[in-house]
Amino acid sequence: MTEHTIGIIMNGVTGRMGTNQHLIRSIMAIRNQGGVKLANGDVLMPDPIMVGRQEHKLQALAKTHGIARWSTNLDECLADERDQIYFDSQMTSFRVDSIRKAIAAGKHIYCEKPTAATLEESLELARLAKDAGVRNGVVQDKLFLPGLLKLKRLIDAGFFGQILSVRMEFGYWVFEGDWQPGQRPSWNYRKEDGGGIIVDMFAHWRYVIDHLFGKIRSVSCLGATHIPQRWDENGKSYASTADDAAYATFELDGGIVVQANSSWAVRVNREDLLTIQVDGTEGSAVAGLRDCKVQHRVNTCKPVWNPDIPNPFNFRELWSEVPDNQHFDNAFKIQWEMFLKHVHEDQPFPWDLLEGAKGTQLSELALLSWQKRCWLDVPELKL
Repeated sequence: MTEHTIGIIMNGVTGRMGTNQHLIRSIMAIRNQGGVKLANGDVLMPDPIMVGRQEHKLQALAKTHGIARWSTNLDECLADERDQIYFDSQMTSFRVDSIRKAIAAGKHIYCEKPTAATLEESLELARLAKDAGVRNGVVQDKLFLPGLLKLKRLIDAGFFGQILSVRMEFGYWVFEGDWQPGQRPSWNYRKEDGGGIIVDMFAHWRYVIDHLFGKIRSVSCLGATHIPQRWDENGKSYASTADDAAYATFELDGGIVVQANSSWAVRVNREDLLTIQVDGTEGSAVAGLRDCKVQHRVNTCKPVWNPDIPNPFNFRELWSEVPDNQHFDNAFKIQWEMFLKHVHEDQPFPWDLLEGAKGTQLSELALLSWQKRCWLDVPELKL
């Protein structure tokens, strides 16, 4: 068995998502397990160098997790031939210029979404990577969550019969920041800084819907800024200029209708922060982040509308849990391992920068639909 080392430039990992999911639970977890096992029995060991603007944060992370390499100079890192992959989890507004540089330096690209603030820039990155011949991928983590993997298992088994509709409920109350700190960075609520729930979440909804239920053909969306004033990390008040809620309907191939409510101004009275209900002719399912429950047509009760008597059914007791039947690893780590094998031994990896551009496209169309108060078609994207 031979151990191969692959250098990874990790830009933006001092942020919450970058630190927790990409650095600690993905790259460091892969290192701690002894690397990624390859098809020939060899092992691929990631060797990260952390890049960022704040030296003290990089030093602290490096010390805590035993990482030897860090830098505040991206250009120097891109010039180092030891590092084959450039990863980006910066704020969206910084991402495009950095990825352009990385492609020009011949690095393989792996990045968070949205890949850019506009569809034009997202497509530009996909074209640049294709023309340069570098491998590229976009984080699409929710496909690898246990609840959605169970849902995919049901779809592949034909459990639903003909899928009729999908209802997605996402969100939670993000505190305004006045009497206790908010759970999300303040830039999320400033449009000028790339904030907004449509830009943030519709990139997720695009790949989840496309890969599970079918291609999105049209969209209607209404956005809202429900909380007009918030307080930032320093306790200073600011005007919320970005949408904090969105109410969308998507029409898919085959006539499937998807309703998706997304809100950072909603209190949770459901079993998870994200729930996806799928209704079909043969059965229904409700998936959360980790769990999934089902009701087949033969187990479906027969309610009759009668508000004059107490409800005779405990509806939730009539659903059954889908068993795990396998070990579920961290969703981000699973995709990291797939991308590393894609770079090193040409394993398939369908979630490229063009897939990322589809998420930006849906966000732009949803915002335009809100502005025009109309349905809009979602055209096919090609390079």
